[in-house]
Amino acid sequence: MTQQLQVVVGLGKTGLSLVRFLTRQGVAVAAVDTREQPPELAQIRAEFPQVELHCGSLDTPLLQQAQTLYVSPGLALATPQIRREIERGVHISGDVDLFLQHARAPVVAITGSNAKSTVTTLVGLMAEKAGLTVGVGGNIGTPALALLERPAELYVLELSSFQLETISHLQAKAATCLNISADHLDRYRDLQHYTDVKLQVYQEAEWAIINRDDVAAQPQTVAGKQLGFGLSVPHSDNEFGLRDGWLARGSENLLPVAQLKIPGLHNQANALAALALGTAAGLPMAAMLDALREFAGLPHRCQWIADKHGLHWYNDSKA
Repeated sequence: MTQQLQVVVGLGKTGLSLVRFLTRQGVAVAAVDTREQPPELAQIRAEFPQVELHCGSLDTPLLQQAQTLYVSPGLALATPQIRREIERGVHISGDVDLFLQHARAPVVAITGSNAKSTVTTLVGLMAEKAGLTVGVGGNIGTPALALLERPAELYVLELSSFQLETISHLQAKAATCLNISADHLDRYRDLQHYTDVKLQVYQEAEWAIINRDDVAAQPQTVAGKQLGFGLSVPHSDNEFGLRDGWLARGSENLLPVAQLKIPGLHNQANALAALALGTAAGLPMAAMLDALREFAGLPHRCQWIADKHGLHWYNDSKA
């Protein structure tokens, strides 16, 4: 019986991680890319000379031979050649979908138009402070499948809308859509279509972490338990918010805002979202607050550098 072919579409970092993972699983793999010289072409040729490659277009019989297409996030599913295979009944998947089938630790899933990387990094730091072996990646840094190369007790994934398109069963321990603003409208029919894809992060989540201040980012229905975050005063233990210059949960003040190195109301919201996610993931409050005091921000994004000569110094060159 001929082995069913799995075809990776897109040969960037994500595509390379897919080829590596599938090959190690003993699967028959081929790969295609619209570019003549995709970024990881030389690496794939060197590591996997047995893998058949087609570069320069998607017009190749390899797509018709595929049992599954693993489509990299950068390629829209509406691309005619991909759409044709979907209509033919070919299974469509992606690297995060494959990761979720093999991960053996809880997953914290984070999406949103803005602040994904900051909150993802912060939750990862909180888990480290709690003494956990944590894998942080997805749309930030390490591709999801590469996280499986070492044991982990918790995974924290940043997920783009593009990645969410090819996830069939997310089932996160804790999930959030931090916010919604108009983005990627060259790929989606309209803002509602983009929003609907983002809100898929909540599918079958044990805990939904919901932004009280952004109606667009709030799911209509939630199957699991809920925690909320926002910049208003929290009124129950299910809400994180601000009270008289403090980060708070319900009636309990947790940390003075003045102790945060990351500046601005938006970063206070990010800190509250991270606290809610970490709480849902079972992280101890003391470790999370230590992480908040230490976190200086991501490079070039309101990153705290030093306090000197009575001034706060930040690197905000990304702006």
